[in-house]
Amino acid sequence: MIEMTIGEAAPRLEELVRRVAGSREPIALSDEGRVVALLVAPRVVEDLENALAAAGGHAHGAGIAADGSRNSRRLPTGSSE
Repeated sequence: MIEMTIGEAAPRLEELVRRVAGSREPIALSDEGRVVALLVAPRVVEDLENALAAAGGHAHGAGIAADGSRNSRRLPTGSSE
């Protein structure tokens, strides 16, 4: 996982978003030495939601309902499902 400060990432945001979109490797953003956010591709989140749903877990409003259908609080992916 790549880690950089928010200040380092800000001027490179477009490049970093494109990099994340084309891979499964997240980029960790830190502030004052602590990771405070991750840039991840939507498909990574979808895979985690699907794995959690298959295991019988619950995603806190993350897009997979108990019956396996997608709910309105799903993260936008940019795809036309």
